[in-house]
Amino acid sequence: MPGLLLLAAALLSSWAQLPAEASSWWSLAMNPVQRPEMFIIGAQPLCSQLPGLSPGQRKLCQLYQEHMVYIGEGAKMGIKECQYQFRQRRWNCSTVDDTSVFGRVMQIGSRETAFTYAVSAAGVVNAISRACREGELSTCGCSRTARPKDLPRDWLWGGCGDNVEYGYRFAKEFVDAREREKNFAKGSEEQGRVLMNLQNNEAGRRAVYKMADVACKCHGVSGSCSLKTCWLQLAEFRKVGDQLKEKYDSAAAMRITRKGKLELVNSRFNQPTLEDLVYVDPSPDYCLRNETTGSLGTQGRLCNKTSEGMDGCELMCCGRGYDQFKSVQVERCHCKFHWCCFVKCRKCTEVVDQHVCK
Repeated sequence: MPGLLLLAAALLSSWAQLPAEASSWWSLAMNPVQRPEMFIIGAQPLCSQLPGLSPGQRKLCQLYQEHMVYIGEGAKMGIKECQYQFRQRRWNCSTVDDTSVFGRVMQIGSRETAFTYAVSAAGVVNAISRACREGELSTCGCSRTARPKDLPRDWLWGGCGDNVEYGYRFAKEFVDAREREKNFAKGSEEQGRVLMNLQNNEAGRRAVYKMADVACKCHGVSGSCSLKTCWLQLAEFRKVGDQLKEKYDSAAAMRITRKGKLELVNSRFNQPTLEDLVYVDPSPDYCLRNETTGSLGTQGRLCNKTSEGMDGCELMCCGRGYDQFKSVQVERCHCKFHWCCFVKCRKCTEVVDQHVCK
């Protein structure tokens, strides 16, 4: 028993030494929130049990308990999109098994961190906006966006659009709460990181907001389209991810001034807008596993022997070389449609060469 007490004390001590960034609302994606009806009336028990929430986010949870399911869905959407966009790069947006989700690598104010903040905030806007439209939230409903001026006069502006206005506002309140409640000295590196996070959160939200567009449906006899009904609809989230990846590629290097403002490291570049990503630290090379920075390294990663890009074995393996092995892949093939109504396929096996970084 004394040994167990010492172990518990050691664990509590190590947890207390972790920086504030070690626990994040992103963990809602890893531990799906149960729907409100699963709880006794009163939000306090649910909100007190959710990991990763800052004090301000916990208060918002108490006020908007039913939103938490969709914040978790938005976080998961952002994580999946991050992993897709970086699937062929040394840093591939891997999650780790704790409440920080991405581990210590997020403590570096790199352009990868900038993308992660942006795409996560975008995921929350997307999920909340869609939940409003589907009638899942009591505080919002269909979009109330005004009729576009360029919409033809004989087209109806109606239907039930995605409520991106509400999604944007709520995501701003919730996601930014963690940053806004921090109080660091003006001009300090810590304040610079807070401003960086806020800028990238905003860029992610704006990507969803700006890419929402008008969608229409035809009505009429035999599909004549004599009448159209139109509404506001979110863009596919993959398109949002693609745009944010472009913003990542052109992200601006910034530094904090004594007056507590971010300024360009290189003044010859254009000043970033609210839709651009910014970073304050150079990126590690992510080649080797490093417990201090949180880099997982590229050992054991698959690479493409014939590619000269980031997924190629030379760049992915950082010059360490690679091992080759043969893998058996089984796929459905020679599929035929049988009347009525099923498809019958055969299984084909193929031996392929694969390459793994040393």
